[in-house]
Amino acid sequence: MRNSRADVVDRAIAVLDGYGLADLSMRRLGAELGVQPSALYHHFANKQLLLAAVADELLARGVRASDEGTWDERVAAVCGGLRDAMLAYRDGAELVATVHAFGLGARAPYDALSAALSSGDLPADLVPIAARTLLHFVFGHVSDEQTHLQAGSAGAIADPPREASEFALGLAIVVDGIRARATEEFAGRA
Repeated sequence: MRNSRADVVDRAIAVLDGYGLADLSMRRLGAELGVQPSALYHHFANKQLLLAAVADELLARGVRASDEGTWDERVAAVCGGLRDAMLAYRDGAELVATVHAFGLGARAPYDALSAALSSGDLPADLVPIAARTLLHFVFGHVSDEQTHLQAGSAGAIADPPREASEFALGLAIVVDGIRARATEEFAGRA
């Protein structure tokens, strides 16, 4: 039976979640699908493009933020949804952040953040910088959070699970900074 591109991505997500990003190889994936690794190249020219498709699918499975609300409410929803989507799968944060950094995929959160920021009438030149800054905060925070959770569950560290995440407060600090910068730029242009 021939596997579709979607079958390959679905199985890759299962391997990622079961074994981690380091063990998501074309060889393992081929074995999981019952095909030679070379058969996977029919769907993906290289492993990086496979990882991009996996990252995009992880994000697509996440919660969709609404286009309703103020710009800062929309930003919080996008960032929260991104956090949840990455935490839902083992090494999800590392995968999505890497794919995004390489420019291979995982662009949907940036586009959603840009739209949310633009809806707030922020200065146009501030929007892409603010969107990237928000992504960097989310990627970094979730990477730390996920690494701690996974290390604790594997017994690699003795620290107990953290009682609460500081994500919402950290995000609010970043959003407050964007708001202050926008206000400052508008005041400077008046």
